[in-house]
Amino acid sequence: MPEHTGDLRGADFHDADLTGARFRKAQLTEARFRMVDLSGVDLRDVSLVGATVWGSEIEGLRIDGVDIAPLVAAELDLRYPERAWRDATDPAGMRAAWTAIQDRWAATYERVAGMPAGTVDVSVEDEWSFAQTLRHLVFATDGWLGAVRGEARPFHPWGQPFSELEEFAGPSTELGIDPAASPPYEEVLALRADRVARVTGFLDGVTPELLAEEVVGPVWNGGRRFSVSRCLRVIFNEECEHRRFAERDLDTIAA
Repeated sequence: MPEHTGDLRGADFHDADLTGARFRKAQLTEARFRMVDLSGVDLRDVSLVGATVWGSEIEGLRIDGVDIAPLVAAELDLRYPERAWRDATDPAGMRAAWTAIQDRWAATYERVAGMPAGTVDVSVEDEWSFAQTLRHLVFATDGWLGAVRGEARPFHPWGQPFSELEEFAGPSTELGIDPAASPPYEEVLALRADRVARVTGFLDGVTPELLAEEVVGPVWNGGRRFSVSRCLRVIFNEECEHRRFAERDLDTIAA
């Protein structure tokens, strides 16, 4: 393999395939990794002092022989009790989990309401702003609950899709989404409340038999089928994780 040396500070690696690359005596201080696959990476004699990792799949990650994933999961469960949805398999359990998740979101809304004007539109480290996060949850609900309901065009124009949507489903405009949308925060809150109410209403009438039924997933899944229970779990996961990310960014803004 060719050897690359020299000063690459500030270099931007986008859509780059570094599979099997070797880094030795390399300086990666303050490097930023976004949507990067580190599966099977071998780290030896590495300094991770001050390193921060968010939203990552770390199954099987070991540091000095210690499996890290269970430790992280246990700590997150303590900090975010609404993660109890992971254990919910029956209708009553899923309804309780949904209520717990929305109670935590209510506290986040209250926190944002007490912060300076414009906070909801601040982006931290090029991540979604708070308002965009809520719009993404609208998009996620439209996609997965729409699949459960068998809706052909479930998406609201203000939904905020994930960045790779076009790769799997084509331009967002074909789904009825307006990529230039910038609605007022008050209207975003109202739209978000409507989507939460839709999930609540669905859970109110759900049965074990319905949870076991299979449906065709959202358009970006290529026709794959999922159980209704799995679709709801995706929504629950989106709710839990994006509130966690939102709180992280609000901490940064507040500081």
